[in-house]
Order: sequence, then structure tokens, then C-alpha cells
Amino acid sequence: MTTLRLRPEDPADTGAIRRVLAAAFARPDVATPPEVRLVEELRGGDAWLPELAMVAEYGGEIVGYALLTRVTVCSAAASVTARPGGSAPTAGSAPAGGGVPAGDGALTAGSALAGGSTRTGGGVPARVGGSVPALALGPVAVAPHRQRIGLGTAVVQAALDAATELDERLVVVLGDPAYYRRFGFSRADRMGLTSPWSGLGEPWQALLLPPTDSGEPPTPHGEVLFPPPWSKV
Repeated sequence: MTTLRLRPEDPADTGAIRRVLAAAFARPDVATPPEVRLVEELRGGDAWLPELAMVAEYGGEIVGYALLTRVTVCSAAASVTARPGGSAPTAGSAPAGGGVPAGDGALTAGSALAGGSTRTGGGVPARVGGSVPALALGPVAVAPHRQRIGLGTAVVQAALDAATELDERLVVVLGDPAYYRRFGFSRADRMGLTSPWSGLGEPWQALLLPPTDSGEPPTPHGEVLFPPPWSKV
């Protein structure tokens, strides 16, 4: 029986991850899909959380990927961090699908920003001023020859489970609502969360992770800020 292993990426995996992303998001009009460059630029920035960059290794081959990176939720008064340039994406241009089929996963658009945060013992940066640390899910991809056998679901759930263990509270995603509903995601705008993708309605989603202690911290709400790499997708 073929063995499935879900684990954080390590430095030796970068080439395989690049190949999975390139195949999953291949388009005839570009030599290298922007999702490939997105991951590489996020990997080199403050938003990167190595324990939350999850790979699916199936039969010894890396065939799936799910990435969670730092995002900051700010109130209007605290929104002083740079946002992505240009206008908000439309439904046709936003990265809301194509990495893997809806039955196995979907590309997710989110963001990461952690400038100036200080880490607490649980690994989550402390609240800074009016900002609240959270996570964004994406990209998610499965190699075309291994799609539709549940690997997308497995690698996303592994990433979410790892985030819960690190006492993370909130995850945002842009993707197929019918798919992400299985993980508990719901409309982010109804939770008071805004972003350049808010106008898309249902695809802009959020998930509250279960607290690991008996406390129930307040739900973050405000504007989700994105770092420069996301403006290029």
C-alpha cells in the first residue's frame, strides 16, 4: 500500500515544491506561474512560518503542498502598513482556483505580514498596537497526476492542525466555498474581516481555530493587510 506522509517542508524540498506548483498552476501564457514566485518570495520574508509550510509525500514523492503564512488584521486606525498595489482583483483574475480540482483542493489566496511583532511562548506574535496576528492559507496545490484522491484535503487539514497546535486563532482564505466549507470556513465579511477580495463575497472566507486552552479569545476583526508579493499574483 502506498504511504502518505504529511510534514513541514525542509530545505531539500524546494525543488520538488516548485515543480508541484508549476504543474498545478500551469498556463499557456506564462512560462512560470506567479504562484511559484509567490511562494519563493514569501519563503524569504518575515511572514514565513516553516512549521506551517506543509507537504504531502505520497509513495516517497512530494505531490501536494499547503502554505500558511502570517497575516495581520488591523483596525482602520492602525492600518499604516503597505497594501498590495493596484485595484482589487475581479472574480476572473483573483487566484481562486486552478491548483487542484475542487474535489481535491483549490488555490487559496491570502497574505502574510509580521513586521515588528514579538513572539510569545506559543509561537504566535503578540498583539502590536491595533493589529492582531492571524494566518492566510495559500497557495494549495496537488500535482496533476495525483489529483482527486484526497491529497489536497489531507495536506490542508494537516496545516490547520499544526496551526492549532501553535495556538493560532484565525485563518483566512480565498477559494471555492463548497470545498473549504468542509474545514469549517465561512464568509469572512460576516466576521468583520475586509481585504482587496472582500467584494468577491463568498470566496473570501475565514476560519476560527479551536483554542487549545479553556479561554475563548475575542474574534479578530478589521482589515487584512497583505505584503507586496501578493500583489503580483
